[in-house]
Amino acid sequence: METLKVDLGPRSYSIHIGSGVLERVDLLLPHLAQPKVALITNETVAPLLLAACARRLREAACQVVEIILPDGERFKNWQTLDQIFNALIAHSCERDTTLIALGGGVIGDMAGFAAACFQRGAPFIQIPTTLLAQVDSSVGGKTAINHALGKNMIGAFHQPRLVLIDPDSLRSLPERELRAGLAEVIKYGLIRDLPFLEWLERNIEKLLAKDPAALLWAIHRSCRDKAEIVAADERERGERALLNLGHTFGHAIEAGQGFGQWLHGEAVAAGTMMACELSRRLGWLDAGEVDRIQALFERAALPVRGPRLDPDRFIELMWRDKKVRNNRLRLVLLERIGQAAVREEAPLADIREVIASRS
Repeated sequence: METLKVDLGPRSYSIHIGSGVLERVDLLLPHLAQPKVALITNETVAPLLLAACARRLREAACQVVEIILPDGERFKNWQTLDQIFNALIAHSCERDTTLIALGGGVIGDMAGFAAACFQRGAPFIQIPTTLLAQVDSSVGGKTAINHALGKNMIGAFHQPRLVLIDPDSLRSLPERELRAGLAEVIKYGLIRDLPFLEWLERNIEKLLAKDPAALLWAIHRSCRDKAEIVAADERERGERALLNLGHTFGHAIEAGQGFGQWLHGEAVAAGTMMACELSRRLGWLDAGEVDRIQALFERAALPVRGPRLDPDRFIELMWRDKKVRNNRLRLVLLERIGQAAVREEAPLADIREVIASRS
């Protein structure tokens, strides 16, 4: 087992990564304020992991409230969130009842947001079961639900007490979900970690084949990069914004197509290529570098073009993104491979042309 730390002073927490950590109930117990826990998952993960996780907690004298939600991005909304609150209240859960998110990014976001809201703040633990959640959304305390007009528009910063990552849980992960997670893995190399990107270029096929050693290394390196960024900028006032490479374009794709039609990682991959093309137009990347990045996404079988959306509608959706500040569209672009920056000066005409050329 490898352990990383997200250093946030008195709110610091550990990320434990390793085969079999899902069975290590001893890692959970020190972080429970009371024996009652709410184990939150979805209809896909429940048949695979819920019974065993609940049994181990009960064997450790915990009272377990099981909450099973529908699966999918389209259910990441107020109605589904209310199902969590209904169950917590019906089972007399308290402010010290720990909410445990067992699932992918949707479950982690909703369980975390529910914990942030329930009785003005309850503790929660992340047990991510998809690659995307393991390398990105489970770390850093961003929690949210979607609004019809925008992705993750309603939420809160609420840090977990602990993150448990077991690569064994990826064995049953569908290939499409695995590829979507790789988009976020590649992102770390593009924005700040060129040696990692070069490693990915040598090992992407191993990751697609679910090679255990390669997956463990990629998850560890991604979480290390994410933990360092979060520790330096928890509330996304500076460096943490770089994690949004491709996301402003990608969120517009998700909202424009209808949540769940494109997986988040798929939209981020296409959005990242739009950001790279815009970086080329502004003179930071050359055509060969854009081709290099595209080749890696293509080897990961990820989309490098977005869907056909009206450019005006696309830009309208981008303007509703959380990265807009003082009515200025802030985009994460690449000054070079391995170094990203937040820019506000991209001309709207160039953005429009990129959308048209990459859709």
